[in-house]
Amino acid sequence: MTYVVFFALLLLITLLGSYLVIENNRRKALEAQKKLFNNRVKEVTHQLKIKLNEYCDAKIIRPKYIPRIQVIASNFFVVQPHTDENLLYLERINESLISTISSELAKTYVTGERDALAERLDFFVAELPIAGVAYNKTFYHELLPSMIKVLCTDSLSANPEDYAKPVDPENNFEISTSELVIN
Repeated sequence: MTYVVFFALLLLITLLGSYLVIENNRRKALEAQKKLFNNRVKEVTHQLKIKLNEYCDAKIIRPKYIPRIQVIASNFFVVQPHTDENLLYLERINESLISTISSELAKTYVTGERDALAERLDFFVAELPIAGVAYNKTFYHELLPSMIKVLCTDSLSANPEDYAKPVDPENNFEISTSELVIN
């Protein structure tokens, strides 16, 4: 009888030890998963910050607007659950914003309408919510995509003559727009 009690006690201690090891490993895996998730969120926020600083250097975005636009990434999880699907959506919406601004900036090099892009970005920032609670699912899934589309202009013409500067036929020099005044 003492052997049975001894083996039962030994089995219970082994089961308790195994449970504690498994529970500890599970807890470490959850912590690693949370750390990975938080690192991805930081990376998305950091990438947006870098691009906004580049746009500020290009004089497209005013320096005072950078924090207002960064709020898009930093407030994403204020009222939304921390899930992988939401993180993927945050990555997509930030990429959409960055690529839209980049393509519009590239268009300004051809069309020379940099001020118009700056005005559209001013309007974009003015439309952003002020309260952190307003950065909810409705804002990110309905309002923000339409606000990003407002930044877009018509696509460029494939005809390079639409953007070529007029040339003086007598001496083959470009004419500035100020010289185009009709006498």
